[in-house]
Amino acid sequence: MSLPANDHAVFDLMERELYAPVLADIVDQMGFRNQTMAARIRPLYPEAVVVGRAMPMLGMEVQAVPARPYRLCIEALDGLEPGEVPVISAGRAESAAFWGELLATATRARGGRGAVVDAYSRDVNHLIQMRFPSFATGIRPTDSLGRIDVTDYRVPVRCGDVLVNPGDIVFADYNGVVIIPASAWREVVERALEKVSGENRVREELKNGATLKDVFEKYGLL
Repeated sequence: MSLPANDHAVFDLMERELYAPVLADIVDQMGFRNQTMAARIRPLYPEAVVVGRAMPMLGMEVQAVPARPYRLCIEALDGLEPGEVPVISAGRAESAAFWGELLATATRARGGRGAVVDAYSRDVNHLIQMRFPSFATGIRPTDSLGRIDVTDYRVPVRCGDVLVNPGDIVFADYNGVVIIPASAWREVVERALEKVSGENRVREELKNGATLKDVFEKYGLL
């Protein structure tokens, strides 16, 4: 099918029609074999779906309060573009939460479509109430100040064991997180939509009693 020219319209289409496993299958078929994040990164509520362009942020654990607290975190999120998704790597830090309600509020106000964080979150009840789709490795109430600090942003990062480049496409739902290389993302989406259509036909034939063998031979899908 022909995709809309506007990226945001494609993101909305992906959110309505696609799911992480079918996208994972397509990137696999296209030779991108390490694009699904580690299972430790989970949505804060089951219905959360994130689709948008990656804005990577790099953090690390620190042992003291910096002279200018949150400087690069503030700079990165204040510069967020509509349709982007903060993708945050913090070296698997466990000393504190990196993501919370105020960062999510600022992200939404600038047109951000969600967040994927390889670290803990807090303010989770507020994030759920505001339906801001956030993915994290766990929950902890401790503030990041003097414990985790942003060291760079809009640079390649390894998040959830996947290399994420600025501008890659993020798709995350209850099944997990898929990173689609920017160079191929529209082809991936087109092929994924075709696969969903085929899976719908397979599902109907299986419901009507067809065997797995027959439908696989007919469609090449399972």
